[in-house]
Amino acid sequence: MKKNVHQVTVLGGGSFGTVIANMIAANGYRVKLWLRDQTVATNIASCGENSAYLPGHKLHKNVVVTTDLQTAVKGCKSLFFAVPSSAFRQLARILHQWLDADTQIISTAKGIEAGTFLLPTQVLREELPNTEVGLISGPNLAHEIADKQITATVVAHSDDAFCKHVQELLVSPYFRVYTNHDQFGVELAGALKNIYAIISGITHAIGAGQNTKSVVLTRSLAEMSRLAVELGANPLTFLGLSGIGDLYVTCNSPLSRNFRVGFALGQGKTLSQAVDEIGQVAEGVNTTRLVKKKADELGIYMPLATGLYATLFEQNSIQDSLKTMMLSEQNMDVDFKVKK
Repeated sequence: MKKNVHQVTVLGGGSFGTVIANMIAANGYRVKLWLRDQTVATNIASCGENSAYLPGHKLHKNVVVTTDLQTAVKGCKSLFFAVPSSAFRQLARILHQWLDADTQIISTAKGIEAGTFLLPTQVLREELPNTEVGLISGPNLAHEIADKQITATVVAHSDDAFCKHVQELLVSPYFRVYTNHDQFGVELAGALKNIYAIISGITHAIGAGQNTKSVVLTRSLAEMSRLAVELGANPLTFLGLSGIGDLYVTCNSPLSRNFRVGFALGQGKTLSQAVDEIGQVAEGVNTTRLVKKKADELGIYMPLATGLYATLFEQNSIQDSLKTMMLSEQNMDVDFKVKK
């Protein structure tokens, strides 16, 4: 691959889109970073950094910022979707007219579409059926990556060549890229963990001890894998970076938006106040609503998600939700069973 002619485009000028674009550019590729906000784009052009989302980190000279979508994707060979999952379908429909058939698409979003219960790559395949679609997911806090702290992610796709290409784009002395063919499981894990990051934020805010936090972490993993098996994913995927790795990070870091929403709730703020305070999309709020409905439809036992739903959408107090969780059925500790 000739780096100087292989154009990469990153859609999304938030913290993660910016850091992804910068890493790829540092590897010698030409990168176009598309964002909607002209004010942010103008600011980047004037100061050489995305001070709105990733202050203190200069953009590589190979990164070109634009708000023109057609210009951003023209001639693109590798396209990263780093926008909120709720924007995927509308954006993909617009892009359909401009993308080449050999464009490889990589999703970075961690969410579920309302109304369809489709994951981001499933949405992209519906709207862009002639392209190859994969994803990256893992414990990837953008600010830590920008600080060049040792980090790893998972690229998920059934084709080894696709995975190798993404590894070549992203790998660096501080950023490792592992592979996994269970694309559905990797993507589902990334979406589900946001629910439990909110719960973890609540437990931190109310001063819960380490015993309680460990219960939340391990039972969260059990719930995630239980739903995953029912939907057809490999439960062993949840023991890797995209499962327990991502879950651990989002359940323990104030850099996680979902954790911060939970922390604000634990301080007594309303959901609207918590979301306004974060100022960015916290996918876990929507995911909680969708997963609760799906679990009820399938008869899947998910007491933590059910308790959070009651707090978020039924005005149940945090104390009452916690009490309900503690009085729920005591079943098997480890239930990583593959569905027959």
